[in-house]
Amino acid sequence: MLTAQGLACLRGDRLLFKNINFELEAGGLLYVLGENGSGKSSLLRLLCGLLMPEVGTVFWCGKKIRQDAENYLSDLTYLGHLNGLKDDLTAQENLQISAHLAGNPVSEEGAQTALAAIGIARCANLPVRVLSQGQKRRVALATLWLSKSKLWILDEPFAALDAASVEVLASRLGEHMANGGMTIITTHQDVAINAQSTQTLRLSA
Repeated sequence: MLTAQGLACLRGDRLLFKNINFELEAGGLLYVLGENGSGKSSLLRLLCGLLMPEVGTVFWCGKKIRQDAENYLSDLTYLGHLNGLKDDLTAQENLQISAHLAGNPVSEEGAQTALAAIGIARCANLPVRVLSQGQKRRVALATLWLSKSKLWILDEPFAALDAASVEVLASRLGEHMANGGMTIITTHQDVAINAQSTQTLRLSA
């Protein structure tokens, strides 16, 4: 279970949000909604341990994430606005390096299968620098077909995707939660995602 208790976040002198509380259990999906500038990305980074809350605490399986960071990070896959790809490496090489750093090495075949799942197999051996923004996003999202993490935190995962890719990704998220995984996403798009339970957290700008 992921638990947030009384979270508040400051950016400069501005209070982005306060009194954020929720519990997310296995099979659960949490939508984080709000206008630009409301603090959605900041909340996700805070939940990942990349930012410190002004007040409040995040717990994973009953332990504070900063006190049990190694176990928490091993259970977490985070995909932010930036795709986190190396431009001089191929799509396949990026996936293999990412998987290795996550402690889940994959073969060339495994990386190619993940790229095929999101409809970008033809780009497997191309350097990322020559890909379009939509193609780069799909390369980054292909990590979700390799991830064994329980908790996925995804910032605008449907951005720059065509309709077919949105449907494929929504299906993958549904599979993750059907297998007991948990997902937190921000999105401006109305995408139907199957989950055992669904919550919505709306932030105000």
